[in-house]
Amino acid sequence: MGDESAAEDGPETDGGVRPYTVRLELVDEPGELLRALSPIADNGGNLLSIHHERGNITPRGHIPVEVDLECPPDRFDDIVEALRDAGVNVIQAGAEQYGEEINVVLVGKLVDRDLSETLSRIEDEADAAVLDLSLAAPEGTDGTASARIRLAIDSGRSAEALEAIRSIGTGKDLTVVEPLLGGDA
Repeated sequence: MGDESAAEDGPETDGGVRPYTVRLELVDEPGELLRALSPIADNGGNLLSIHHERGNITPRGHIPVEVDLECPPDRFDDIVEALRDAGVNVIQAGAEQYGEEINVVLVGKLVDRDLSETLSRIEDEADAAVLDLSLAAPEGTDGTASARIRLAIDSGRSAEALEAIRSIGTGKDLTVVEPLLGGDA
């Protein structure tokens, strides 16, 4: 991110540092918040505030956390990289956020085939963030179900993300209903 995007985040403060907001998704386990804050401190970030609500759960069952920090602009990219290297799911970093949303529908024995693991694989292998999930299981947890999943992905990565989702679907014997790309619907 250079100085240009840092300026979008807010005014420069004394000493050449700028304020930034980082949005994270954390597992609700002891020590996870500390694990997310350590890379910030270790890379020269100064914590301004943290906002999280344990009752506000993402579709994957994780907790969204918003961290306000300040640091010199040349250290911000290092902080974001260190967070990702520590296994922290960074949803938004400063002005950088996922630029596209796509919707896919998965049909098959979703619940029986571990929906949580499927969603984790989609996030990891398709480099996407699950924004929303709607599940219909009219035959119960052992029958055929469908899930509409709204995903955030980096701009220009739709084809790669869909290829990864197709591969996951094939491995789990799921039908993937995907959007039409590149056309005006």
